[in-house]
Amino acid sequence: MNATLRDTPLRAVHERLGATMTDFAGWLMPLRYAGETAEHDAVRTSAALFDLSHMGEIAVTGPDAGAALDYAVCGWPSGLPVGGARYTMLCAPDGGIIDDLIVYRQADERFLVVANAVNTAVVLGELRQRSASFSAAVVADETLSTGLISIQGPDGARRLSAVTDLPVADMRYYTGSYGSVADCPAWVARTGYTGEDGFEIFCAAADCERIWAALAVDGLPAAGLAARDTLRLEAGMPLYGNELGLAVTPYEAGLGRVVRLDKPGDFVGRAALAARAAAGPQRVLVGLVVQSRRVPRHGYPVLSGTVVVGEVTSGGPSPSLGAPIAMAYVAADAAAGPFSIDVRGRAEPASVTELPFYDRRKRR
Repeated sequence: MNATLRDTPLRAVHERLGATMTDFAGWLMPLRYAGETAEHDAVRTSAALFDLSHMGEIAVTGPDAGAALDYAVCGWPSGLPVGGARYTMLCAPDGGIIDDLIVYRQADERFLVVANAVNTAVVLGELRQRSASFSAAVVADETLSTGLISIQGPDGARRLSAVTDLPVADMRYYTGSYGSVADCPAWVARTGYTGEDGFEIFCAAADCERIWAALAVDGLPAAGLAARDTLRLEAGMPLYGNELGLAVTPYEAGLGRVVRLDKPGDFVGRAALAARAAAGPQRVLVGLVVQSRRVPRHGYPVLSGTVVVGEVTSGGPSPSLGAPIAMAYVAADAAAGPFSIDVRGRAEPASVTELPFYDRRKRR
């Protein structure tokens, strides 16, 4: 194992649980514990715990914090009420996606920006550069001092309620609040990356083990990166480096709703994104269900007849659907299909389906 990898505050917990560990974005992270299918099913049917302490936490504070973020990202953070959260993107001047983010407004003059681990340094640098002309805004990296634990699944609210003073069952989706969890100060948000109801708990790194232990009573299982990936794929949630990247704008990704062209003032990428919105995307993101048992993977060609019209961005087995699934970018003029996927030299028929593949609101 690479000795230069960063440890999360919960490394000792993962080792006691017998986790298979892996290098992820420079962090030593749990890939799986008992097995990703069991962990996936636990989230879908009850609940499980995730260590997300590798994610980047960047605070933007001061009287100009909202204005600085309005200029830096394509969303409208200053329009958030205290306790509100918003999914947004940091875009390049040409509209390409540098990273997708969640922004929480924790106080009038304090915002918490959560970045993907692989992009934390880049996002930090961009936010500092873009806020330079806002003299009353301060950008600070809080990643290493912050722990992040997520409890995801339909039983998550009940389990979290037992160890917090917050009325979490009454919290609305994409809101957060300061409170106490296992007698430790924390910011608790009703957010997640699994397609299930759930909560993310931001705390001091030193308090992570105590909070984890309080939540893990009565056999609540842990889940690793492998289950996190199958869960987010079923939920049709994009992953940076797969569905998102510098060569993609939010419009290709089907996320044009996050671009707030109606907000006042300029922001980085506004002109390019407005032009892309007017022109329409040349390729679109679609969901595909493979009609055989062979599993498509990232980079596999998508065919219309014998012509390559796109490429798989994410693919894998779906424990909830019982079939292989994939997300893929395809030419906009061919988006209706029919398609097949070249899986190691053999064309496997795949039907187009509306994203997400799995929607908890339609669970029977």
